[in-house]
Amino acid sequence: MIAVNYSNARDNFKKFCDAAVHDFETIIVTRKQNENIVMMSESEYNNLMENLYIRSDREDYRRLLESVEQLKQGNGKIRTLVSDE
Repeated sequence: MIAVNYSNARDNFKKFCDAAVHDFETIIVTRKQNENIVMMSESEYNNLMENLYIRSDREDYRRLLESVEQLKQGNGKIRTLVSDE
């Protein structure tokens, strides 16, 4: 995570955009009166939103974790899909 003031972010905008995209950095742009903003890559943002959605339903999330644990224990099955022909 990188914290920069507004003027520095403005003067080096491309540099910070590149850091967010290529180095997966989160950039905090500090502003007066604590009206800060956060810059991150679109892929990191999408990942964050997906995780929030998955975790929003406790029961679904519990089942997901249970399924992951079952796979780790070797209890998964390979199945073939029936295709529409």
